[in-house]
Amino acid sequence: MSALVAAVLFLLALIFEIADVAVGSVVTVTTLTTAGLLFVALHLAGLGGSWSLKK
Repeated sequence: MSALVAAVLFLLALIFEIADVAVGSVVTVTTLTTAGLLFVALHLAGLGGSWSLKK
């Protein structure tokens, strides 16, 4: 799940970079890329993956 969120954030960052768009001063290409890298790190750490409890 985290990798999917990261992919969407990277896609938005790419679209923003190509279209030269910034949503205010908060949501920029750098912000989206940093958030994407955070979600990739969480995915590689094992968080956000699917797991089940066995009884």
